[in-house]
Amino acid sequence: MSGGSVHQALSVAVSQAVPLPGSPAAVAPTFDLHIPSQLTLALGPDIVLFVGTTVLMLWAAWRPDSREHQSNVGRASLALVFVTMAAVVGYDLAHVTAGPGVIAVDAFRWASDLIFLAASAGTIALSIDYNAREGILAAESHVMVLFATSGMMLLAAGRDLMIIFLGIELMSVAVYILAGFNRRSARSAEGALKYFLLGAFSTGFLLYGIALIYGATGSTNLTVIGDRIHLYSLAGTPLVTVGVALILVGFAFKIAAVPFHMWAPDVYEGAPTPITGFMAAAVKAAAFAAFLRVWLEAFGDVVYQWHDAMWFLAILTMLAGNVVALVQRNIKRMLAYSSIAQAGYVLVGVVAGTTLGASAFLFFLAAYTLATLGAFAVIVALGDAGETQLDIGDYAGLWTTRPWLAAAMTACMLSLLGFPIFGGIGFLAKWYMLQAALEASYFGDAKPQVELAVMIVVTSVISAGYYLRLVTIMFMRPVRADGGAAGNAAPRAGHLTQWVVGVSVALLLALGLAPAYLVSWTAKSAPVIANRPTYLLPSSAIPPR
Repeated sequence: MSGGSVHQALSVAVSQAVPLPGSPAAVAPTFDLHIPSQLTLALGPDIVLFVGTTVLMLWAAWRPDSREHQSNVGRASLALVFVTMAAVVGYDLAHVTAGPGVIAVDAFRWASDLIFLAASAGTIALSIDYNAREGILAAESHVMVLFATSGMMLLAAGRDLMIIFLGIELMSVAVYILAGFNRRSARSAEGALKYFLLGAFSTGFLLYGIALIYGATGSTNLTVIGDRIHLYSLAGTPLVTVGVALILVGFAFKIAAVPFHMWAPDVYEGAPTPITGFMAAAVKAAAFAAFLRVWLEAFGDVVYQWHDAMWFLAILTMLAGNVVALVQRNIKRMLAYSSIAQAGYVLVGVVAGTTLGASAFLFFLAAYTLATLGAFAVIVALGDAGETQLDIGDYAGLWTTRPWLAAAMTACMLSLLGFPIFGGIGFLAKWYMLQAALEASYFGDAKPQVELAVMIVVTSVISAGYYLRLVTIMFMRPVRADGGAAGNAAPRAGHLTQWVVGVSVALLLALGLAPAYLVSWTAKSAPVIANRPTYLLPSSAIPPR
């Protein structure tokens, strides 16, 4: 499928995303979120996951730690993830909707949930084998992944700043624990401490920004905030300006945007490898999902205030992430800076502020999650106890010793690079970001968006320096004298690890060759960007000044 035909298919899908009268989506069941029982039903998949996770936590703590117990809890956790995915798909196929309230019931929420749950399933599957190899016998590690996923689902559903804050904290506290779960590793402890301290600091920015927005608008509901900013011309007032700036800083930390990224390399290097993949894929995707909804629904009327800041964040993040990744020798640190650069590409979809940008955002997250999980799964498959072979040079000659792992890692690297043949889905993801940047304009001036598009191309070329270096080392260098990861005599990867590698790469190739379904799905799952009516609120609703 050529770039033009793909873009045409995406445009058609976007135009069909708004339900017409009499269509199934138009007559779908609608929840009244002011009724507690219906609010509970609207949170059905979230409740399934959270209640199941609580039960698993009790089971994990009830029996002594052992290799068998952590494996059993991990497999039960996988089953719970698949049950939750089935519930999400059921809600999506039923086209359920909801009236105004604190949560969203829309296709964007279900699409985001499926991405989080897929990443969670891959992480748990990798962790079962990884924990057995590293001697991490505490079964609670799998439960913490589920709690973090619960927070992510709450983030995707949140249509109120306090709900979003609760989701961030539920996710973050679980990930703080996961980052330092290998208690015998000094690097893991150091990374977890840095993450906790800087995370708490960024949370202060976010919460203070929420307080200022509440002071300016009298509400924490995203829709009401957007309506009141529009109706009462609050854009440009000091409280709104400072509040938006502080919220932007809080989210920039969570997505590791430059210059709020300094925690990421140390934390990614020190955390257990499956958790590093989870943080790079799912945690970042969840923060972006909440970020996009907040910016489009609440702060659309202050675009001239936040657009320039977001534009510079995207430019700096793409440039710094790719340039610094060039000099990394540790493969986990290289992928950490790669994830920072990828965050810059996703920011372009937020900067665009259009339905096409939101669709490109979802497509990019789906492609990035698959490629990232696949890459970290290969690292787990090649690892030894203590993870002493993480230098890129350790992968020399991998093609001659474990060709299927070398091929899998190559597919993931080419997808992250955006190579148009083997990594087709990664190419399409960046193509959509380019289209979103080129088609968006502000104040009648398209030049800033053109510069974003040029930066995507330039930094993608820079990224070839480290993605292709790894491919070259695997295929064109002999195995090192000490063996390295390529000559590691350790047993072959466990069945679950092989499953994650195989499924990730198979989906990358299949969706790259036939992306029509993913194109349609992401287009129809984009959040609705509506114009603000000026008659929603009576004059008595003017917040106190």
